[in-house]
Amino acid sequence: MLFAIISHDKPDALERRLAARPKHLVWLEAAGPMLRYVGPLLDEDGKQRGSIVVTEQPDLETAKAFAKADPFWEADVFATQTVHAFREVFRDGLRVA
Repeated sequence: MLFAIISHDKPDALERRLAARPKHLVWLEAAGPMLRYVGPLLDEDGKQRGSIVVTEQPDLETAKAFAKADPFWEADVFATQTVHAFREVFRDGLRVA
């Protein structure tokens, strides 16, 4: 089952984000086969304000545990994070569901 993890940064988190980014990337690389989409959320000026991760997990509780394992939590980057079940309808311009 797919889950969308939507995280919003604290306003003053940029330095902490940059410092924790190497650990965050190792965490993502380890999860590689479970990941569908990953990338930053940007503000109107193109600056990072959060992130979205779409991951395949067996259930909501596992998805929540995966989300909380993100090293950005330990680095105090995120202000909020939500985890939602997600259904893919289009991929690469083609309808898949």
